[in-house]
Amino acid sequence: MSKTDTTEQQENLGSAGAQLSTAPQEDTVVGGPTLGVVGWIRWFWRQLTSMRVALILLFMLSLGAVPGSLIPQTSADELKVQTFKEAHETLTPLYEKLQFFDVYSSVWFSAIYILLFVSLIGCILPRSWQFVGQLRSRPPGAPRRLDRLPAYTTWRTEAEPGQVHEAALALLKGRRFRAHTAGNAVAAEKGYLREAGNLAFHVALIVMLVAFAWGQLFKSEGGKLIVEGDGFSNTLTQYDDFKSGSQFGTDELEPFSFKLESFNGTYEKNGPQRGTPRTFEAAVSYSQGGADKKAVIRVNEPLKVGDSKVYLIAHGYAPVVTVKDGRGKTVFHGAVPLLPIDNNITSTGAIKVMDGYRDKNGKKEQLGFQAFFVPTFAGAGKGTMFSQFPALDFPVMALTGFHGDLRVNSGLPQNVYQLDKSKMTQFTDKSGNKLAQRMLPGETMTLPDGAGSITFEKDVKEWASFQISQQPGNGLALTGAIAAIAGLTGSLFIQRRRVWVRAVRGEDGVTVVEMAGLGRSESAKLPEELGDLALALTAQAPPTASVPEPAEEPAEDPAPSGEADK
Repeated sequence: MSKTDTTEQQENLGSAGAQLSTAPQEDTVVGGPTLGVVGWIRWFWRQLTSMRVALILLFMLSLGAVPGSLIPQTSADELKVQTFKEAHETLTPLYEKLQFFDVYSSVWFSAIYILLFVSLIGCILPRSWQFVGQLRSRPPGAPRRLDRLPAYTTWRTEAEPGQVHEAALALLKGRRFRAHTAGNAVAAEKGYLREAGNLAFHVALIVMLVAFAWGQLFKSEGGKLIVEGDGFSNTLTQYDDFKSGSQFGTDELEPFSFKLESFNGTYEKNGPQRGTPRTFEAAVSYSQGGADKKAVIRVNEPLKVGDSKVYLIAHGYAPVVTVKDGRGKTVFHGAVPLLPIDNNITSTGAIKVMDGYRDKNGKKEQLGFQAFFVPTFAGAGKGTMFSQFPALDFPVMALTGFHGDLRVNSGLPQNVYQLDKSKMTQFTDKSGNKLAQRMLPGETMTLPDGAGSITFEKDVKEWASFQISQQPGNGLALTGAIAAIAGLTGSLFIQRRRVWVRAVRGEDGVTVVEMAGLGRSESAKLPEELGDLALALTAQAPPTASVPEPAEEPAEDPAPSGEADK
């Protein structure tokens, strides 16, 4: 529709076609005066607070989150980030400049986030105020020419105009329309929940943005690997790794503790899904506020303790070993967690004897063993030593021994699952070959020259890795998401429409009834609803048998449905 046609149609409808939406009108000035500083500021503000720009910013925010889900993030796992950098030396400098390793705290992501926040608030506040004004006001009076509206019907009746108006008013109110008599017509309106749903949807988006910011500022997240029989207390020193928001204080950690009683894992034995976990759960006992309780933690079924959640995220094996010196004194005994390197839990790790060991001459020394463990060994001469199944069906451990300085006191951080061999010497046998041995549970590897021994005990414990997190914004985000869905449903499926009923006495003394409807957008339901209302009204104002003279054709075609709102 051209601008001239739109203007003429608005003049014909008057206030009847106005305010079917709270969407701001866009004024386009062609050939107008040059904008000054204040004018440009107003223009920029109007663009920023338009719904079009808000949707663009929302799309940019979702697009900006893509690298955060595909590229390792420093805030989540520094080790993965370091591994990625070592494997992609060419891309790393570019990713660092673009802040792809810290997407959610980057300058560009924060700018999009803040602009979207301001845009939504600037868009919603005036529309909300306008909508409140519409709720307080009455539906506008009927336009001069009802026959120009997209849905229209008319008939003649012997009933008095006043009787028709009273019947129409009662009928429309009975159908939950807001209705009143305005001049020589009854004006009614329905479907306010459409605009309420639209506003609720955008308010919910703001709630979700606030929840995201709140969660990032006040969250805490840490990991802990626990062997069967060991426990954990929710204090900072107990974590293997810990991350928190800038506004989180360590005194806000939930006071509780738990112990891993046992881990139960079963796996599919046959078919294409062989090795797939079927049971994957950790039985724990925990204490909060002096009360002892038991629980089972499964994947996606965390343990909830106050505001904290304990998630089960990984599992592995911890062979029990005993190390003795040359005099037979036990210098180390315990379960050593090993890290899986494939889906069948082939695992590697290090056994470190840092204190208490002396060589055959009585000199203090440290021992280190590189361990390679398979829960299900294929058998000697049957390929490489990789596990064939995740369960403990045929456990075997291969060890290589070193002696010297583990450099654990050098002041440099060290991975507990790796050996620093820079100051270590590998044991050799009498033939000068490097000492290495494949061991079954219960077997012992004797170190040369009376250096002692290491025994692979028959007990193999299991360990589980847990993530303990506090996310204060999750409940608020869930509320916002539900409200957004409800609001979007209302704005999509509810139609805001107006109905007018006019009854006037004609020149022949017979009452002429006109009924018309106008919706914000074109809908097939509006004519159907108007026909239903007209049918119900004819019970009170039945049409006469006489046929009226045909009315003169209007000067131009009626406006198409929905264009009165453009």
